[in-house]
Amino acid sequence: MFLKYQAPARDLAVTIVGALLFAAPVKAGPLLDAAIEAEKLAAQNDAKGAFEAMRSGLAAFSQSLPLTVPRAVFITEVPKAYRAYSEKSEPVFATGEKLITYVEVAGLKWRPAPDNQRESRFTVDLELTDDKGKTLALQKEFGNFTFTGHSDAIEIYTHLTLDVDGAKPGAYVLRYTVNDVIAERSTPFELPFTLKGKS
Repeated sequence: MFLKYQAPARDLAVTIVGALLFAAPVKAGPLLDAAIEAEKLAAQNDAKGAFEAMRSGLAAFSQSLPLTVPRAVFITEVPKAYRAYSEKSEPVFATGEKLITYVEVAGLKWRPAPDNQRESRFTVDLELTDDKGKTLALQKEFGNFTFTGHSDAIEIYTHLTLDVDGAKPGAYVLRYTVNDVIAERSTPFELPFTLKGKS
């Protein structure tokens, strides 16, 4: 049986939106609060204060997000800075070539550290499988990272270098799991790649 609502779509949309507005007031979050404060400071010609308000708000907002890896790509050399890297054109490596991965991490928790600083910590577990899912290598805490600064950072990145020298040509899957030590939560990501023999 097919049911069709006869009221105009626009009237229905207005009714729903109106009901939502009256039923639940909008709750401001750290990002919205920071934007309002930054706009106010910018209007007072306080560029430094406006920038710091936005930076602090974004850092607080980031910590409210689930732990995630916004970007993970194979690169040709060690990155120079946040998002300053040369991405490998395709995930194909010659046997003996090192696998360098650029990794960004968001949603990390921060805590107080000595000397009035702030600290964030995460580890990275490694699992290497073939294209059929068979585990070939497994290592806990393949990477162990601590970031310390005078404020909670936003642009967190690192690189991971894996040497698969001795592996046979073929298709593989590199699986990394990022573990937030402070928040005790994890998130995995996978990067398929192919090894080819040297010509």
